[in-house]
Amino acid sequence: MIVADTDVLIDYLEEQEPGAQAVATALAAGLLQTTVVSYFELLSGARQARQRKAVQTLLDAIPALPLDRDSAHRAAEISIELDRSGLGVGMADSLIADIVLLHGGSLLTRNQRHFQRVPHLHLADLTAP
Repeated sequence: MIVADTDVLIDYLEEQEPGAQAVATALAAGLLQTTVVSYFELLSGARQARQRKAVQTLLDAIPALPLDRDSAHRAAEISIELDRSGLGVGMADSLIADIVLLHGGSLLTRNQRHFQRVPHLHLADLTAP
């Protein structure tokens, strides 16, 4: 399972690389999912009717992995540990990372350097065919 971060979903919607092709490939293979956090970020960022329609069409095509109490708890622990080491990733990214970890997926993101800080999180290769 490949879990798309918000940035690569935006790339797909805007037909921009490096994320557009990676999202399209995973989507065509039936491997693509996202998180409810990215779902929220995309919907809240779509200001114009045309954008909202494109975002909703994409989100209707891919499952959104949920955030539950256990995920929120573990995400808080990840956030605290990374903040203590001076390598914090922020609330939304901590939540995304934990959801991906919980479901055993690979995170597809342009922000590889950022998410590499999260222990045990597998990052999908943006350049893989």
